Amino acid sequence: MKRILHTTLLGLGLTTAALAQDSSPAESDLYKIVKVSTPEGIVLEIGGVTSMPNGDVAVSTRRGDVWVIENPSSPRPFFRKFASGLHEILGLVYKDGSFYCAQRGELTRLTDTNGDGKADKYQTVYAWPISGHYHEYSFGPKVAPDGSFFVSANVAFGDEEWWRGESKVPYRGWIMKISPDGKMEPWATGMRSPCGLGMINGDLFYTDNQGDWMGSGGVWHVKKGAFVGHPAGLRWTSLPNSPVKLSQEEFYKTYDERRRRDNNGRAIKPENDASEKNPLLLFEAKKKFPEIQLPAVWLPHGVLGISNSEIISDDTQGAFGPFAGQMLIGDQGQSKIMRVFMEQVNGEYQGAAFDFRSGFQSGVLRMAFGKDHSLFVGETNRGWGSAGEANEGLQRLVWTGKTPFEMKAVRAMPDGFEVEFTQPIDAASAEDLASYKVKSFIYKYHSTYGSPTINEVENAVKGVKVSSDGLKARIIVDNLRQYYIHQLTLDGIREKSTKFSLVHPNAYYTLNNIPTGEKLSLSQASTKTSAVSSTVKKPTTTKETVAKNGKTAVAKVPSYEEVKPLLSKYTCLACHNADKRQVGPAYRDVAKRNYSNEKIVDLIYNPKPQNWPGYATEMPPMPQVPKGDALKIAAWINSLKNAPAKANP
Repeated sequence: MKRILHTTLLGLGLTTAALAQDSSPAESDLYKIVKVSTPEGIVLEIGGVTSMPNGDVAVSTRRGDVWVIENPSSPRPFFRKFASGLHEILGLVYKDGSFYCAQRGELTRLTDTNGDGKADKYQTVYAWPISGHYHEYSFGPKVAPDGSFFVSANVAFGDEEWWRGESKVPYRGWIMKISPDGKMEPWATGMRSPCGLGMINGDLFYTDNQGDWMGSGGVWHVKKGAFVGHPAGLRWTSLPNSPVKLSQEEFYKTYDERRRRDNNGRAIKPENDASEKNPLLLFEAKKKFPEIQLPAVWLPHGVLGISNSEIISDDTQGAFGPFAGQMLIGDQGQSKIMRVFMEQVNGEYQGAAFDFRSGFQSGVLRMAFGKDHSLFVGETNRGWGSAGEANEGLQRLVWTGKTPFEMKAVRAMPDGFEVEFTQPIDAASAEDLASYKVKSFIYKYHSTYGSPTINEVENAVKGVKVSSDGLKARIIVDNLRQYYIHQLTLDGIREKSTKFSLVHPNAYYTLNNIPTGEKLSLSQASTKTSAVSSTVKKPTTTKETVAKNGKTAVAKVPSYEEVKPLLSKYTCLACHNADKRQVGPAYRDVAKRNYSNEKIVDLIYNPKPQNWPGYATEMPPMPQVPKGDALKIAAWINSLKNAPAKANP
């Protein structure tokens, strides 16, 4: 029936861009989320997942237990408690007949010496200091090629300055390499909340989250001696064997940490300064301090996660879909998984990030492939808000066998990008420049919590050349900017036979290096476009009136249908729901605060997390939202005060 409809519409002269949008497969048609049946009474606030050589899967929990799951993909798996009494285990691996896990203050080896299926030997491999601060989580381990282990340590926060990451004891904000016999080698620092470690082809990568000195989440290739940006860990660079020589004092002499106090002597939280003419950027700081390691791939905050977690490689050789060898990255806050294609340019990693699969029941923290090539996903959200409604869980992600129509890879070119697809593309849509949009942006590097996107520009697409097999499109892009994130939007591209649209039409490429080589001549490319230019001035988004008190107000309270595109555009829906707590408070709860529209706009631009002490994830400043749009959002929020529930379906 769909194929007949396509043919009929084409016969009527309608363009392929108008076809199949609604009938294109969704994430859930391609990758199914399956709950792992859990015995009653077991609470799986999962901090670690690992596969075992015999096909069993083991999980560790934040409550201090280790469970071995036999027949994990069956309808009735068997759970066997292997160990208990440990301290918030946030990582687990199996090596040489033993489990290794990261507790709060040590790397621990767990061994069953008598063969009864339970650990009877708990051995400290290496212990590191803890101050007792709640935020001193420890993550890992990951096994290095030489058999050593990598672990990472969260920073704490200030006592009065609750927003400022601090390293209260040695090696908080560091990654450590630990040998099996217990020798520790400091590896790198500058980490804030290094929840995700990954060994990919023998190289160490890690993910961090937005926060102070971290404009957005991202993926870093962690070289020995690297400083990735957060200055708290620099406090310990004078200790023996430190591969980082930059001191905290030298850093703060150059870059202001903005410690200020008011007239009453109380600390003032740094806020985003929207009036800055030349804000500091991380790549500019690298010119001063070469040990700074830039993110290989930025994961734009609110779009590709808000609390990035585990990194794994798809090592299934095609048994999990067409993305073999690529990275999968979890996100705790948005309860989803992203995908990253990485390449090396001028000897450095960089690449493109894509959405992959959302809709998990709780925050995605850990992942591991099972023997059947399904992906086991360990979840938790206690103390860490998430989009999923459950507090914990273990689920499997199963590929249905249907090939998704996706951008398989995006590669940097001297004059643009080459996009590779999983299936051949329709030539008519692919040779139309209107099918492509590119814009670039970046983040501030400052002590403020998070950053808005800044320096955003539209990058004109000048030409496109489609390969003869229809699997690649090389696009010529104007004004490429080194170190910037380039967002490619291909919502006009269609698959050749079905005319389906891409499951995920956006890619975010971090262009740390622009390749050298031959550029594509416009004479070799298509330059036609179906876009219609217009000089008609667009009306403003929202009409405003001036009330008697002199403040602006929205002339008409918008409906949810009218405001939803704005909530989506500015990533509000990533953290907020109309009627229920998500990562942040429900909009209805905000409305109960009786803020004026103007006050809500002010809080969008400069949030006050201390007003919502029950939420672990701070809202970043959002000065990029135009005031007209912000007022429209504010008016809708306040309309919920007395409205019936289900305003956000």
